[in-house]
This record gives sequence, C-alpha cells and structure tokens, in this order.
Amino acid sequence: MKKIIKVGMVALTMILVLSACTKQVNNVESNTANQQASDATSQVSTPWIASKNTTRINTDNPQEAAVIISQTLWMATSDDNRPGSIILTDPDNWQNALVSADLIHHPSNGPILFVNKEGIPNVTVNEMKRLQPKGVESNNGVQVILVGDLDQKIEDQAKELGYKVDKVTADNSAALAKAIDAYYAKIAGENPSSVIIGSQDSPEYTLPAINWIAHMPEPLLYVKKDEIPQETMEALQTRGGKASIYILGPETVVSAEVEKGLQQYGKTVRISGNDPYENAIAFAKYKDSTTGFGWGITTPGHNFSFVNVNSPVLAIAAAPFSHLGKHSPLLWSDEDGMPESVMSYMVSVQPKYEMSPTEGPYNHAWLTGSQQSMTPKAQGEIDSMLEIISKSGPDHGSMPGMNH
Repeated sequence: MKKIIKVGMVALTMILVLSACTKQVNNVESNTANQQASDATSQVSTPWIASKNTTRINTDNPQEAAVIISQTLWMATSDDNRPGSIILTDPDNWQNALVSADLIHHPSNGPILFVNKEGIPNVTVNEMKRLQPKGVESNNGVQVILVGDLDQKIEDQAKELGYKVDKVTADNSAALAKAIDAYYAKIAGENPSSVIIGSQDSPEYTLPAINWIAHMPEPLLYVKKDEIPQETMEALQTRGGKASIYILGPETVVSAEVEKGLQQYGKTVRISGNDPYENAIAFAKYKDSTTGFGWGITTPGHNFSFVNVNSPVLAIAAAPFSHLGKHSPLLWSDEDGMPESVMSYMVSVQPKYEMSPTEGPYNHAWLTGSQQSMTPKAQGEIDSMLEIISKSGPDHGSMPGMNH
C-alpha cells in the first residue's frame, strides 16, 4: 500500500512539474512578444499622445512612425488581427514607397515598414517578429513583399527571420507603379477599372492618393507634367479603353495636354485644388456616384489623418490609417495649425446635436508627427474643430429636461 501511495505521489509531482514548465514556456513566449512590442517603441518616450478627439503618433522618424502605426492597427494577439503580409520599402524614394501602399489593401492586409540602405533596422526587425504575418493564400503564402530597388542583404535578412519573401522591382517609378498594378491584379484576382493618375514630381499634390489606394483596390499610376510614360500607357491599356481615370492635381502639375492624351484610355476626371491643402480637401470631398470612387466626406461622423505638409514621408507611414479602424483621408496641416482652407472644411463637417451630445455622430483625427512638426497648439486647434457642438451654439449648454 505504501508503495502505491509513493508511486502516486511521484506521478502527481511529475504532473505538477510538467504543468509548471508548460505555463513557464507559454509565459516566456508571451513575454517575448510583449518585449518585442516594447522594444519597437523604446526610442519614443511617449509613442501616443491623445486628446478627446485626436490621437498623435509622436515621432518624426519615419521608421518609428511606421512601427507605432503598425502596433496601433495590428495587435497581432491572434490570427484574427495579424497581417497577411508586410510591405518593406525605402522611404528615401517617396515615389516607390507611395505606390507600394496599393498592397496594404486586402488580400495582403498588412503595414508598410521601412528599410534603409544598410538593411532592415532593428526597430523594423522587432516589429516584424511581433507581427508574425500569416502569409497570403492567393499569393502562395508570401509573408513579406519587398518593393523597389532594395539591396540583396534586405531580402537575405527577411529570409533569415523565417519569412517567405517576394519582391516587386522596376527600373523607374512609373514602371514600378505598373508592376504593382499587375501584382495586385494577380493576387486579388481583379483588375480595377478605376485608376488614379498623379505627378511623379510633386509629392505634395500626389500623396493624398495614398490613403485611397491603401483603402481600396484602385492603383496609382504616374505621369510627368507634360508626358505620359510608356509604362503608364501600358498599364492603362489593360483596361481595354474603358478605364475611369481620376487625375489628382491642377494643370500646373499635370497639364491639360497630358489629360487629353489620357482620354484615349477611358473617361477622365480631374480632382484638384489651387494649393496642396485645397487639393487634399478636394480629394477628401470627391465622390463618383457612378463608380463609387472617392471618399465623399461632406458631412459629420468621420475620421481624418493629419500630417505636416513639409513631412511627406510621414504620410506614407500613416497610409494604413485608411485601411483599418476609422478609415481616413489625408489632410495637410502646418506646424502651428490648420490653414484657412482646412479650417473651413473642418467647420463644414463639425458634428452638431439637437438635444444631447450623446446623439453623435463624432469626428476623430490621427496626427502623425512630433510636437515639433505639429505643435500642441495645432493639435488643440484640430481637437476643438472635431468636437461635437449644439446646433444652437458652441457649448453643450442647457437642454430640456437635463441639467449640466
């Protein structure tokens, strides 16, 4: 009998030890993922600064901004909130980085993270480890897509991390835009009839397109002011003369002659403003009721993404804000506040309630950039213009049957 009891005690002890070991392994794995997430933002003392209506991504470093935005949108705690694939590109080539945003959209469903000429920086490596992309079934399980003319060591690094890697390259930005258009069509199984045409020489006018191509399947193709590159013509030809072509920018950046040349490939519409601020607003307000193209934001109840017009690379990092969560168009701001045109637009969409602010709707904005690129004054101004107010005045005031 004593022998039986002794054996039973030994067995129970082994079970408890194994259970403890299993729990310890699970804790180690969880702690490792949490540590990677912490490491990714360790260089930013306060990664997020929020007010009642705004959330700031508090860095001017594009690599750090891309990682913090990735952490904001892809929690990576289960397969339901992991990306399918990660896009790696070099922010020093804004044209290439911009068109890569077409791959943020489904089926890839993943962030843009940045590399440099030396390789994949640690902040990006840590985020890649945290995300653990699932791979995209329609793209043969690819987990990382390299976009642009990147050094071989970047591909080697990504593979050393254990990821299945693919790449999209070309000799110039117009050719890369065409290649990404074709790549997306292959993995998504569709060739969108609508396309955006933007200047490859004027980022301040072309970059508002990035939030739309991250949000929807339409691609961006490049032109010069007075010339349509051969690669852009070839991409348009795949639409069989029935393309819906949306030119983003005034004639000072995309000439009337270029617009005329584009008309042989389909119907053209120009969306433009007199300056970069008004141009971004025009794009945020535009909607084609026939094709469904465009944000069409002219009423309250929406989200916006603000970036300093002098920090265009941060707009590329912020592109995923249009893909998940409160989908948002890009608006330009200045360092100390909104220019008059942006202020007027915010006034036109400011929420107003009849009886109680609980009626909604509510507006919100993402701000990407430190307090040096957009000051606290600028954030406060944006926050105020997003606040819901009474139709009878700016304050909540007294409402029938309610005491405030």
